[in-house]
Amino acid sequence: MSTFAKALSPALREIRILCSQSGSASEGTRQFIKSSYSVLKQHNPDLPVMIREAQGTPARVFARFEKGVEKHVEVDNLSSKDVESKVAQLLSV
Repeated sequence: MSTFAKALSPALREIRILCSQSGSASEGTRQFIKSSYSVLKQHNPDLPVMIREAQGTPARVFARFEKGVEKHVEVDNLSSKDVESKVAQLLSV
């Protein structure tokens, strides 16, 4: 079962995922998106999850919370499981 198979905190306002669409350093992030996006949206249908791909962009995940608090984690060169773990920590799942 996915770590994201439940509703996230209502304090979470937005998730942004940045990665390269073809770079090898973003492979784990792309796999994470393929495996976790649908489950995340299924359990959090009103939560904006934005995926931004740009050539050469280092893979990072940003979370914006209420009152404008924003945090991020670097996920460049990580496996899909490691990306999931880092994102779970970021979102305090």
